[in-house]
Amino acid sequence: MAEETFLPILDLSLVDGGASGGGDAKAFAAALHDAFVHSGFCYITNHGVPDAVIEATRAKALEFFRLPIEEKLKVSPKEAVRGFNAIGRTKMQYAEAPDYKEFYQIGLELPADDPAVLAGEAMRGPNQWPDLPGFREAFEAYYREIGRCGQRLLRGVALALGVADDFFVGKYAKPLQRTQAVYYPPHPEDHEGELFGVAPHTDYGCITLLWQDDVGGLEVLDRQGRWIDAPPIPGTLVINIGDLLQRWSNNRYFSNQHRVTNRSGRERLSIATFYDPDYSAMVDPRDLNLAPGEDALHAPISAGDYIMGRINRSQKHNAQAEAFNS
Repeated sequence: MAEETFLPILDLSLVDGGASGGGDAKAFAAALHDAFVHSGFCYITNHGVPDAVIEATRAKALEFFRLPIEEKLKVSPKEAVRGFNAIGRTKMQYAEAPDYKEFYQIGLELPADDPAVLAGEAMRGPNQWPDLPGFREAFEAYYREIGRCGQRLLRGVALALGVADDFFVGKYAKPLQRTQAVYYPPHPEDHEGELFGVAPHTDYGCITLLWQDDVGGLEVLDRQGRWIDAPPIPGTLVINIGDLLQRWSNNRYFSNQHRVTNRSGRERLSIATFYDPDYSAMVDPRDLNLAPGEDALHAPISAGDYIMGRINRSQKHNAQAEAFNS
């Protein structure tokens, strides 16, 4: 089917040699570049996240989401935007209704006396862990492994943009990595009109790495304005860039709209990781090999300030919409 070939499937193992990897690494970088220019999306194989780690996280996530709501609410977000978010808690910018989903989020675990926490950086601090045996261990293992995958992928991004393959390493000492298990209940049979698990949106950050179960429902907007399925493919992760990397690449790369609609009649689970740089990492298009005479289209900004600015604007928009509709 055309939907299955719309997004390319790339072998991440080809990049492991970095700049010294010769033709394989260069071929991977060229294919990645083409994907990010045209759709902003691709699949990757040989991502390195062990099947056992994925399965343990999937099982523990479902165990958590199937708990009574009062139990899940015990780990609601506090100051660091970590924990459980119930249905109706989030709404995409410009969406008419909240997303029909629940999610549980973790980030980099930092002690209270860490300099980033003491400096008041947003999205920093402790995670909220439910009282489920093995839950924390499973999620921390996934968080580590998907972060390693993210660094390998960024090696390919660096090569694709014509800079040193370790360009992003120093930008990710304490990354603003957020990993979410996202639970989509079956849509109510009596619901009238369109209902989104996640309404059409672009991601705010640098790159997103998505594991999805076998239910399906992810759709990507193509250049002709058509919504195209991005179906589950065993052994792969779905990769897309966010608005921050579009800015960093001087608009060479395309942060594309996508959405989730769970029409299956079954529960759906995905695990999304927003793999973003340190809060203070400077995002400057001039650092990513602009062509001779090419002007930077965006001023330098720290990654954290940019992401929080997008989040704050979205929250303001949503609050205004909710007040208007109340």
